[in-house]
Amino acid sequence: MDYLSSILYGVIQGVTEFLPVSSSGHLALLPQVLKISDPGVSFDLSMHVGTALAVMIYFKRELWALTLGFGDFFKLKKKRDPQVVNLLFATMISFIAILFLKKIAFDFGRSPLVIAINLVVFGLLMWGVDKVYGKNCEQKIDQVIMWKASFFIGLMQALAIFPGVSRSGITITACRFFALSRQQSSRFSFLLSLPVIWGGFFFKLPELMESPTIDFINCLIGTGVSFVTGILAIHFFISTINRIGFGGFTLYRIILALIILLTLYN
Repeated sequence: MDYLSSILYGVIQGVTEFLPVSSSGHLALLPQVLKISDPGVSFDLSMHVGTALAVMIYFKRELWALTLGFGDFFKLKKKRDPQVVNLLFATMISFIAILFLKKIAFDFGRSPLVIAINLVVFGLLMWGVDKVYGKNCEQKIDQVIMWKASFFIGLMQALAIFPGVSRSGITITACRFFALSRQQSSRFSFLLSLPVIWGGFFFKLPELMESPTIDFINCLIGTGVSFVTGILAIHFFISTINRIGFGGFTLYRIILALIILLTLYN
């Protein structure tokens, strides 16, 4: 793979990982668009390291507070941080659900038709839930332990194993369903992404060990570009989502799905 393709992959991973448009859907289609072979597990992992680092740097204050709260989690005499409990419970539910869904996703999920359907269905769901359920944003998931909400959000996050769903999109949709604000939904979604991203990294690590060759330069490019574009994407989304809403993202998903279908049936 040439360096320009590595940069393009890194940009798409960094931007679409945090915007509700499905990074996995874009990356699954990219080899067909560029007419190149799949870049391989080492490059895929390097890009995920970049996006994970982007979350860790952008939310360093929140993560430090969560780290302190995590230490208190196991001390019975201290009040547990609600956000730590909510994140841990949602993450646990996600991992359990992914174990049951991964074979189905592997067998059927990468079909261009399935990706197109997911883009439209979950895009419209995101827009509709935001409009209908997001009017009274009184819940504070960082201040109150919300078992039902955390369970549902974690379960919905597992659906993002299917390309076209969008991890950020489906978790924000779930948060809005439980009357969290757009800002709080976005922040919780991005923090919730860390265990899943690192979990995916370590899950694929044995496969990396079996790889005969690793293109270190392309991997570094993928990590660096996805890191920089990831931070920019997070900042853009966090700073504008209250103003712009989800209509534009839904429209983009529908247009992308139509392009996929036109390409597929031509």
